[in-house]
Amino acid sequence: MTLLQIASLLIVLAAAFGTINYLVFKLPSAIGILVVALLASLGVLAFDFIYPASTVEESITAVVKGIEFSDALLEGMLGLLLFAGALHVKIADLRAEWPAVLMMATIGVGLSTVIAGVGFSWITGMPLMIALVFGALISPTDPVAVLGVLREANLNKRLETKIAGESLFNDGVGYVVFLVLIGLAFPGAGGHGESEAAAHGAEHTLSTADALTGAAVLFAQEALGGAALGMILGWLTWRVMRRINDYSLEVLITLALAFGGYELAIWLHVSAPIMAVCAGLLVGEVSYRDAMSSETREYVDAFWKLIDEILNAVLFLLIGVEIFAVTFDASFLVSAVSAIALALLARLAAVAVPVLILRPFRTMPENVIPVMTWGGLKGGISIALALSLPDSEWKPLILTTTYVIVLFSIIVQGLTVAPFARRLNRNSTSE
Repeated sequence: MTLLQIASLLIVLAAAFGTINYLVFKLPSAIGILVVALLASLGVLAFDFIYPASTVEESITAVVKGIEFSDALLEGMLGLLLFAGALHVKIADLRAEWPAVLMMATIGVGLSTVIAGVGFSWITGMPLMIALVFGALISPTDPVAVLGVLREANLNKRLETKIAGESLFNDGVGYVVFLVLIGLAFPGAGGHGESEAAAHGAEHTLSTADALTGAAVLFAQEALGGAALGMILGWLTWRVMRRINDYSLEVLITLALAFGGYELAIWLHVSAPIMAVCAGLLVGEVSYRDAMSSETREYVDAFWKLIDEILNAVLFLLIGVEIFAVTFDASFLVSAVSAIALALLARLAAVAVPVLILRPFRTMPENVIPVMTWGGLKGGISIALALSLPDSEWKPLILTTTYVIVLFSIIVQGLTVAPFARRLNRNSTSE
């Protein structure tokens, strides 16, 4: 299928499944599309099981694998989604919560990676370094899923800022940690992560010290370089937009920043997700205030909200149909279900440790630990990273486990976090 045919098919299916959800299930839009897509996928698998001579599953699997979910998200959709999410997070609000956001996006991701990796190695017998790669890809919360839930939860403003800010930044940090670990765990492999690591000079060497030094340099180059590039491009965009008063052109400029900046970051070998977040934050704060008329702000807001909703729908549709790319095995499913509890434990540590460290020095919203733990949804980024792994005997297990965790996170946690948060707030108020 051509790119245009694939895009057309995804849009048609997203619209069809969204309509079914709206008329029948009445779930939140993105989660509803995922549920309908998953049910349709399971229906196809059941039909193929009942009628083995059918080639429907085989045909759909070929189409799904041809979409290249990992590349489509990591090198295409992700930049737009992160930019759209960051555009509506105010730097002034984020500044007040930056210690917690910074610690959760760095120390928290590191703790989660170690806990999930060591635990998964113990559960499955997987080599520790490969298990740590799994820990890295399952640790980031997905800003697409998290920000979608925030719209429904009506949380305390400070708590909402913490969750939104952390989800935007831990995504980029987690991706950098993933690149570092995959370069160490799969030396010489030709996978996506290894090619990135090799491009940064992080090839596995005989010297452990050299490997760790290369990993540290890679982390600093990716994270700091991505932040610097995002701030520079955001500042240049602000300077240009100050001289323009044409809403259609200014919308086009923001789109060019999101697309072009993301590809430039990939070409420069710095973190494209962190670049998109920093650029979006700067444009959403400075350009909104100093460079846009009220009319332009309305059009920019409406445009990026529409982009966010459309890409959200397509992404959750893709997650639902990726079941055809997962290798199912009874032993895999047992490990995957066990890993759900492990992922929640790792998430609890990623939230609780920074909060407990900061609590003597800063006031924290009530119920911050349970709400942020249950509200730390996993999403398409984890699946994309799992799909990008080099082929190995452990990849099917990692992919199945990641998929099961993501489905549980989006469907179970995503549908319950808003009432869970409201109930905790009511209990706190009544005490």
